[in-house]
Amino acid sequence: MGFCYFSGMRRPPFAVVVLAVSLCRLGPATARSDEPAVLPAVECRVESEVFAGDAKEPVSRSLTLFRDRLAWDFLAPAAFADDGSVAEAEEIALYDPARSRVVLVDPKRNVKTTVESRSLDRLSVSLAAWAKEADDDVVRWAGGPDFVDGFDEHEASIELHGPRVRYAVAFDMAPSPETAAAYRRFADTAILLKALVHPGGLPPFPRIAINDRVAAAGGIPREVVLDIDAKPIQPKLRQGSLRSRHRFHPRWIESDHERIEAASARMSVAREVPLAEYARGLK
Repeated sequence: MGFCYFSGMRRPPFAVVVLAVSLCRLGPATARSDEPAVLPAVECRVESEVFAGDAKEPVSRSLTLFRDRLAWDFLAPAAFADDGSVAEAEEIALYDPARSRVVLVDPKRNVKTTVESRSLDRLSVSLAAWAKEADDDVVRWAGGPDFVDGFDEHEASIELHGPRVRYAVAFDMAPSPETAAAYRRFADTAILLKALVHPGGLPPFPRIAINDRVAAAGGIPREVVLDIDAKPIQPKLRQGSLRSRHRFHPRWIESDHERIEAASARMSVAREVPLAEYARGLK
């Protein structure tokens, strides 16, 4: 999914992050005891784009479809098709909370990997511990877990400030609390999954804390901006800005059903590989 996930910092050891991933059993930094293990069914679609700096063209686009307590995520660098959907998927992810798993599919290589729920807890703890020992104060701050003093909240926007870091989130109201909760659970898992499969960005805990506040307000993000002012002595943490735009639609369009059928067929024939092998083959 198109999240503001800033790359370029020193990566934690691959052995630390290649643990596995969870959908709805989130780690200590993200767990909520007041939510059911499986959320009520909702139907909606979210189109997302991620931009670097002031660029007019996005660096990535994605389409996320929610239905029957599942979320299908289609990542594509190409433009959206005329009907508003993503034309070609570079990667497909099925978020399946009932089975406590995420299935990732690389259509080009015709391979897939399944990431189980129980390991995301360990990933969350490992990332937080690694961040706390980092040399850079931005990374240490992003390890959390307490961001309370950095929040500046308004009616339809939230900002989170850290040392040389600013998150700014504008959101729209979701049609129901169930929709806001379902989106938040997906968003938390998606950003942790990205930290797992594509290590090297800012630790995910500030964004997870923002997701929680947006959902508590009954909202779904419309735009997220991440600004980092890196010190010259920290070249591995590049300064710059990323922004993501998210367009929410309360109903599927006709081509979405065809897309799910094609993704299911692709998933059934793709060869299962370990997570490490799957991640090594990605760009």
